[in-house]
Amino acid sequence: MTVGTKIQQTIASAEGVAANLRTFSLDTNNQQAKQMYKQMAQNMDSIVQELKTREQQIMQEEPQYNQ
Repeated sequence: MTVGTKIQQTIASAEGVAANLRTFSLDTNNQQAKQMYKQMAQNMDSIVQELKTREQQIMQEEPQYNQ
């Protein structure tokens, strides 16, 4: 498995976590928990963006990782 493939899988997993956190936010009536889940989802969105930036760097620097 290439580094490019691994980072793509990590991005997909992180996006899944963010989606789950948003669902948890919608499923609770506890306002404190709702806000916590929303904040955590925003944090995951930031992580996803950083990973996507790194993915682009990898693809430019290491063309052999392109499939």
